[in-house]
This record gives sequence, C-alpha cells and structure tokens, in this order.
Amino acid sequence: MGKIAFKFIANVCIAALIIQLTAPIAEACTRIIYKGPNDTILTGRNMDFSLPIPANLWIFPRGMERSTSVGPNSLTWTSKYGSLAVSSFDISTSDGMNEAGLVANLLWLVESEYPDFEQEEERPGVAISAWAQYVLDNFATVAEAVDDLGREDFVVVTDFIPGTDKFTTVHLSVSDASGDSAIFEYIEGRLVIHHDPSYIVMTNDPPYNEQLALLKYWENIPGNVFLPGTVKSTDRFVRAHYYINHVPVTDDPQISVASTFSVLRNTSVPYGYEIEGFPNLSTTQWRSVADHKHMRYFFETATTPNTFWVDLNHFNFSEDSPVKVLRTDGGQTYSGETSSLFSEAEPFVFQGIE
Repeated sequence: MGKIAFKFIANVCIAALIIQLTAPIAEACTRIIYKGPNDTILTGRNMDFSLPIPANLWIFPRGMERSTSVGPNSLTWTSKYGSLAVSSFDISTSDGMNEAGLVANLLWLVESEYPDFEQEEERPGVAISAWAQYVLDNFATVAEAVDDLGREDFVVVTDFIPGTDKFTTVHLSVSDASGDSAIFEYIEGRLVIHHDPSYIVMTNDPPYNEQLALLKYWENIPGNVFLPGTVKSTDRFVRAHYYINHVPVTDDPQISVASTFSVLRNTSVPYGYEIEGFPNLSTTQWRSVADHKHMRYFFETATTPNTFWVDLNHFNFSEDSPVKVLRTDGGQTYSGETSSLFSEAEPFVFQGIE
C-alpha cells in the first residue's frame, strides 16, 4: 500500500473514531427508499429496539372513526383510505402503507421535543401512538401530508411507553408512489419538515439536518475504500446511503425487493448485541419493505426466521369491511403471500396519556 493511500485511510479511521465516540447509542432504526425505472419505488425499514417490541399486521378499512385519549380536546377524524398498519404492543401504529401507496414510518429521535399541550387549549391533540395512522388514514401523497401537517392544526402529545421508563421521542418519515419523501421532526417544541425526493435515507440521531451535513462529509470518501462499520445511527446512515445507491437498479420486483432487504440487513444490529455500559443499545426486531407500485408489503421477523408478504390488492378496503389482523407477536411463522391468513378482529386502542 502506498504512503498516500495509507495516510488517507488513517485519516478516515481517525475521523470515524471521533464520530463514533461522540455519537449516542440508543434506540435505533433505519429507513431507505429504493428507486428504479418504470415507477419502481420501494420503502424499507429496520425496527430496532432495546426491548422485544411485539408487532402485528392490521388491515383497516376506510370510514373508521378515529380518536386518541388525550383529554376532552382530542383530535377526531374519519379515515379516507384503507391501510395495512404494523402495530407496536398493539397500542400504536409504527409503520404501514395505505391503499394509495403512501408509506409512513416512525423512527426514534432522542432530541425530539414536542409542544406543550393543555387539554383545554384551542388546538386539539393527537397521541403520538396515532401520528403515523393519521397520515395513513388521510393522505395519498407526501405533498398532501406536508401541506396538512405543516399547518400545525393539532398538537402531537407524547408519554412514556407503558411499563417502561422510555419516554416516546420519534420522528416521522413519509414516502409515496412517486418517490417523494418527507421527514417530520419536533425540535425544541417546533415542527421541522424536510421535504425532498432526494431524502432517501434516514436513521435516528442526530436530527435530519445534521444527518445531511454528515452525508456531505462522507461524499468525499469513496465507499469502496472505507465505510464506517459500527451500529451507531451515524454509521448506519452512511452505509445505507452508499449501498442503496450501489445495488442493481431494475424494475424486476424480485430483484428490487431483494436489493432493498440486503441493504436493510447490512444496516441491522445483530440480535442480542451488547456493549458494556450501554444498556439501551437496540437490536433489530423486524424489517419491512413496501412496494409502492405493486402494492405489496414484505415483512421479516428477527427472532423467528420468518419472511412473508401481503398483497394489498387482495383486500376490500371499502367502508364497513371488517378489521383484520395477522399476528406475529407469538412467534408465528409464515411463508409466501399471506393475505388469506388474516382474521377478523376488534381494532386495537391507541395509547393516550395518563
């Protein structure tokens, strides 16, 4: 190895070490968007959490009356679109895709600070457990979501996850069938919206404007020479951005899904991974890939080798159609297309505030 190449790699390693030592280790997730020819758009995400986070897949029809328990001034709405939603603990929607091809994902962001909420104030409140579901219920495109949420007609209200000491702090990503993308964050009590189709990768901390600045730094370092390899949010962001831009670009649905999953697995946290002194280190609990064009939702659990998919075209989302569920919270295993395995069920109740 030449002296110049050795010096380059040494400098990169020092810079990466500094980033690793200063970046926090906490709850973690990764979200990516794959873009191929002929309107091929896929959104993939890892759900990383420090505790087991039981997930079930729900089918919600149009016309559902929604409300969340944040007091007498709780926001209410009627769903315009049917959706497939992934629940966490059966108290919140953390991921999903609606019948218009809009995808919503919740990812952890420690720096989140939400506006103060008084139950008697003029603006209604919506529990953070239903924030993603509000988007899935009401919008067909990212632009519609940006326009509505940007008016700040309601207050997002958060609380502790029941039975834990974890105060819920998340940011919301939204993507659609056109490839548009937006990230919604509450920083110091104010809503910040990052809206651009080029925002195809996000992780957790730091806030998204700092993630973009980090990306600018790494653009000067060839990914085929060096990539940061730890499980930290900043490192996963860099790896995901490099790999999603270097996998095959195709409209073949099998290859595009496989490519997206391969990037997610590369940015996953090994199950049960531990570092002394970091009790809240997250590991990957499940993965999903939403195919906006073909309306298929792929799901993979980490604790039971389990990869399957759901074809949303097989469901009737019309009003008065039943709510259905496919459970994975008991270690169930599935294979192939699973729409016929959903069973009718009462919808879960969104967690409000105590």
